Amino acid sequence: MKTGIVLFAIAAILFAVPSLDAQEKGPIRIGIIGLDTSHVPAFTGLFNDPKNEADLAGFKVVAGFPGGSKDVKASYSRVEMFTKQIKEKYGVEIVASIDELIQKVDVVLIESVDGRPHLEQVIPVLKAGKKVFIDKPIGGSLADVLMIFQLADQYKVPLFSSSSLRYATNIRAAKNDPKLGKVLGCISYSPCEIEPHHPDLYWYGVHGCETLYTIMGTGCKTVVRTHTKDTDVVTGVWADGRVGIYRGLRSGSKGYGTVIFGEKQDITTTGYVGGYKPLVVEIAKFFKTGVPPVSAAETIELFAFMEAADESKRQNGAPVTIESVMQKAREVNAKRKLP
Repeated sequence: MKTGIVLFAIAAILFAVPSLDAQEKGPIRIGIIGLDTSHVPAFTGLFNDPKNEADLAGFKVVAGFPGGSKDVKASYSRVEMFTKQIKEKYGVEIVASIDELIQKVDVVLIESVDGRPHLEQVIPVLKAGKKVFIDKPIGGSLADVLMIFQLADQYKVPLFSSSSLRYATNIRAAKNDPKLGKVLGCISYSPCEIEPHHPDLYWYGVHGCETLYTIMGTGCKTVVRTHTKDTDVVTGVWADGRVGIYRGLRSGSKGYGTVIFGEKQDITTTGYVGGYKPLVVEIAKFFKTGVPPVSAAETIELFAFMEAADESKRQNGAPVTIESVMQKAREVNAKRKLP
């Protein structure tokens, strides 16, 4: 009897006191590639908050590689400012190369505001086996998007990408509202400024398109786009007959919102509630578990939807299938050499 009590006491002590390894192990070290967007100080501030609890506890942004694109004003005009901010405010070490950054971190955020360098930037990260989040747009072309996911699969490294709009608290609440019932369709709208080096909707329309996919899910088959100087209207027809519409705004209030058509009730959302924190929480969960919260298939179809919209514009508003733009992207990649 006494022996049993002693063994129980020893077990209680062992479970109550963390192992030496657990005590000595520091925070998960995050490295950031591309310091030319406001997301960089915002995400760093959230990860490096010493008061963090629950999902955000145990992280620290420790290194950053500035990067920057000389032909995109939103990049070259801000990279120095954001680099200085995270260095001085959060003590982040600024390094001279991606290879140097990889040696100092456990996981990676690719934040370059320009989507075109993302493929080149992610390759050494994947080869090093580091879990990685790639901010929007995940790539500068649909072919790049396909290649990024192909390489992630090849190197067996977890990866995901998302706009923060996917996790806006009002949008998630509307999607999960039991009063909605089955989603029958959706209209999503957002600002839609165009950057000449990217497909039209990849630059900023991606936010509203990501919202549309958050509500509708995958399954779009054909896309038609109406384009004017101030407005884009992109209509997608899903395989089950549902219709999803994205309205891109370049004049007026240029806000965010959705109209969700439900089996039981229609629900409207206005604005973008929650800021960056809900997305950063999802990134933290992903870094801990290695399980992407958004499937590769959904992100690929989202960018194919936007590419099909561009192709429809080139064809004066003709319907374009998702499969046709996917096939063109696969043909581009078939001519590339895998790194």
